Amino acid sequence: MDVPDACTLPTAEQPLRIAEFAQLFADHLRHAERVDARTLELTLDPDARETTADLIARESECCSFFTFTGATTLRITVPPARTAVLDGFPQ
Repeated sequence: MDVPDACTLPTAEQPLRIAEFAQLFADHLRHAERVDARTLELTLDPDARETTADLIARESECCSFFTFTGATTLRITVPPARTAVLDGFPQ
C-alpha cells in the first residue's frame, strides 16, 4: 500500500499504520468489492467493529481525502484525483 503525498501522518508512523490495516484485513476481511473507480466496499467480521472504528477515525485525521462509512460493511470513497490509493486495498 503506497502512502499518498496528501497524508499528514508522520513518515515514521506510516509503516505502522499500513501494518494495522494489513492485520485488520488479514484477520477480519470477508469480502472486498471495488464498486466503482472511487469506491471500495469491504465486509469485515462483526467482532472487528471497535478496531475498525478506531482505525478509520485515526486515518481520517491524517488523510482527509478518505470518506469512510460503516464499520462491518466499510465503504471507502476517495475523490477522483485519489482513485489510485484504493488500488492498495484488498480487491
